[in-house]
Amino acid sequence: MRNIVSLAAVLFCAVALSSKESRPNILFIAIDDMNDWTGYLGGHPQAITPNLDALARRGVNFSNAHCPAPGCSPSRNSILYGVEPFNSGLYAFYDQEGFTKEQKSRYTAMTEFFKMNGYNTYGSGKIHHRREPTSVEWTEFYEREKGPQIVYDPDIGYQQGKSSKMNFKPTLNPLEDHNDYKNTSFGVDVLNREHDKPFFLAVGIVKPHLPFVAPKRFFDMYPDPVKAPAINPNDHNDIPAVGRSMAKVGDDRKFKAAKAWDDVRRAYLACITWADYNIGRLIDALEASPYADNTIVVLWSDHGYGMGEKKHFRKFALWEETTKVPFIILDTRDDDAPEGREVRGGVSLVNIYQTLADMSGLEAPEHVDGFSLAPQLADPDATLAGPAICSWGRGNYTVRDERWRYTRYYDGGEELYDHSKDSNEWDNLANNPEYSGIKGRLMSQLPTNEAPLIMDGMEEWSLPVSSDKHLNSRK
Repeated sequence: MRNIVSLAAVLFCAVALSSKESRPNILFIAIDDMNDWTGYLGGHPQAITPNLDALARRGVNFSNAHCPAPGCSPSRNSILYGVEPFNSGLYAFYDQEGFTKEQKSRYTAMTEFFKMNGYNTYGSGKIHHRREPTSVEWTEFYEREKGPQIVYDPDIGYQQGKSSKMNFKPTLNPLEDHNDYKNTSFGVDVLNREHDKPFFLAVGIVKPHLPFVAPKRFFDMYPDPVKAPAINPNDHNDIPAVGRSMAKVGDDRKFKAAKAWDDVRRAYLACITWADYNIGRLIDALEASPYADNTIVVLWSDHGYGMGEKKHFRKFALWEETTKVPFIILDTRDDDAPEGREVRGGVSLVNIYQTLADMSGLEAPEHVDGFSLAPQLADPDATLAGPAICSWGRGNYTVRDERWRYTRYYDGGEELYDHSKDSNEWDNLANNPEYSGIKGRLMSQLPTNEAPLIMDGMEEWSLPVSSDKHLNSRK
């Protein structure tokens, strides 16, 4: 029996060695709705994220990373198909089952691309927004079983009426009953397997997406009350009308009336720490596997989240809180890489497709936008090939570089912020002639050609005020 076990160990190592000598494995961790309220990004002083912090120290921390669009569907479509919304026309939310045959064949999803190039592809949780898993894209996708009903602590937190979505309470179930735990467990299982081909493992962690519910132990890690973000009550005074229309002031009013903002923020932090816990389980499993030195780890969130700044809650706006996201790449093949590497320039997540293809020795499809970030992995101070551009509806764009944010709305309204002096974006400099040169430079980087809005499969509720839905025509 001892000889059999030894032989199995040798074969397992041989498989891993064979994989190491070919292409790298990829661990692709997608997080839903996480802003910069993490320890390593410093977005909230009380955030507890030890696993994210450790991963950021080991890998490259893109500390000024931004989503392609501040909404789940357009952002994930942009990242996974590698196409900017202004080039694809996918500006809003879509049920991809409603795409035409031509639309479905126009782009190759990142996971499908890797599968076509010899990878086994595994997935769990939320990766795409409303696209059913198929064998074209996935070798195996975890189908979560229905578990026990989740029970909430009646004495802690806040719930808006009987809304299941607007729920900000601790759960009392064992960790194993929660969906994020189950989705992560599938990822851990895949990392524990023997693989005779390189693998692309995508794990989608849903929290901190609404409802902000998590096991009670993570609520207990935060004081009551938690520290509120800096808020300027006159913040809207110098914001153009289209920008103001994006603020979800109705949520802000309801939370203030119910004195619930503290419960909401505490629940959001608890969900972030719950997500961090599951991220740690994946990284621990990778480190214990034979693939620990031949795997690229890429971690990202699909967009940021407003937590009362600018009287705004949720995503769906073009400000720092709603576009800035965690984004880390760790190449475990680079044994000698120093810790604490940081890229401070504005970086868009649309570049992930080109980057992973490049790092795997593959050529991305012709339709893929963006550029490889491999030079920044070698030298964090290397010049970026372009800034981060974020779209929210046709005609509404914001561009972010290391110091500046410039936003132009479809009707010509503008915002300009100097992050070296105004990290809260309280002082709109767009109409100050002193900054016309800077504004012109940033404006020149915005798209000049815009794809028309794709209507097939679009969820009409999600179309923002834009060139396709003017402010004065809103229902």
